[in-house]
Formats: sequence, structure tokens, C-alpha cells
Amino acid sequence: MADLETTTISNEGHVASSRLGDFRLTTDADDDAGPNPSAVLLADYAACYASALRVTAADTDYDDLGEVRIEAEADREDGELTAIRFDVAIAAALDAADATDLVEAALAESHIGAALREELRADVSVETDAR
Repeated sequence: MADLETTTISNEGHVASSRLGDFRLTTDADDDAGPNPSAVLLADYAACYASALRVTAADTDYDDLGEVRIEAEADREDGELTAIRFDVAIAAALDAADATDLVEAALAESHIGAALREELRADVSVETDAR
């Protein structure tokens, strides 16, 4: 049995409805009936990265980062993703070197990032003591 399963149905156009356990997600390449799949991927990557950042922080004795806010953006050319950027704001007061080490280590821990082509892994900037 697989670790993850989903069923996706598309009856017409570019709209697809996916069942993920008890949840449903509707995507639409035209952004009418739901977000386009690239936008969903960007949000999923940012969410995965936030989790990886917290795991990495806990592993290096930074147990309380406070709020972590990620402003994610992506470039597309002819509908294909060409670049992803994360502007990360962490409420905790970390020195610049520790913050840089933390965000780089989290990039290596992100499962979504690992599944992407190397050139699509996020370029990350970080701000600490962000309130």
C-alpha cells in the first residue's frame, strides 16, 4: 500500500478536483474555479519549507522561532515555472549567521524542494526579529 494516495477527476476544461483523504482541492489552470496547479505547488513548497525550518531550528536548539512568515513568489515563462523565491521573516531574534545557516539547512530538509528540479529550489532571503 502506498504512503500517499489521491484521486483526481477532470470532467472538462482545465478544472480538476482532487480528493486527499478527507479533503478536497479544486485546481484550475485558468484560475477561475480554483488556484492554478503552479500556485498550489508554490503554497505547498512554502508550507513544507516552514515545517522544515521549524524542525531544523529545533535540531539546533532554537525551540521558539515565534511566527514564521514566508512571502513566496514564482516566475513562469510560457506557463512553466522558472524560478521560486522565499522572503522569510522570523519573529525570533537570531544573529545573521545563525539565520543564514538555519534557512540553508531547511532547504535541504524540505521534501517538496527535494522533489523539484535543482534550478527550481527556492532562493531564500531572511529577516529576523520580525514583528
